[in-house]
Amino acid sequence: MEGTISLGIYDQSGKLIRVLHQNTELNDFTVGADALGTRWDGKDDAGQDVPAGQYHARGYLIGPLNVEDLGQTSPPALVPDTNTVLKIRLVRNPLRKDKKPVVELGVGFNVSGSYLKSSDGLPLFTVSETPNVSHVWIAMKNLNVIDVWQDDGTKAHQFRISNIDQMMAFDCGEFTLK
Repeated sequence: MEGTISLGIYDQSGKLIRVLHQNTELNDFTVGADALGTRWDGKDDAGQDVPAGQYHARGYLIGPLNVEDLGQTSPPALVPDTNTVLKIRLVRNPLRKDKKPVVELGVGFNVSGSYLKSSDGLPLFTVSETPNVSHVWIAMKNLNVIDVWQDDGTKAHQFRISNIDQMMAFDCGEFTLK
């Protein structure tokens, strides 16, 4: 499966403390015989050193998602920013013996636009680079299509994302920071 990688570092409580890679191309990693390599400087997202201890790295390979811009539309009758999440069944990781895992997928925004994210906050895929988004909504269209609305305070804009099930979760394991 080809695509981009989003990878996060988590503390012992499972809290995301650092987005190590977001929508990163495979060629930005060190390619080994049987693995991709990367480095972490021991800092959190605020640039502060984290204490010594156990940490966990996990992420997602994001396959070829299709984004269709549907233009200005009325958002669904949902309350914005209520942490709405959708359950999406992912591609099975061939290195694990489990069935197709399920991820809780939401939508977030910042000054750079809107993005899909895992329920623990790891940004996975950029939906739009529209600045000044103030509200976002997400809704399931069918098993592999979702709709995302974003509002900049003057108008709502809709995007349809298909092939949403073309993601694969992976776990890099636990490690000790000394």
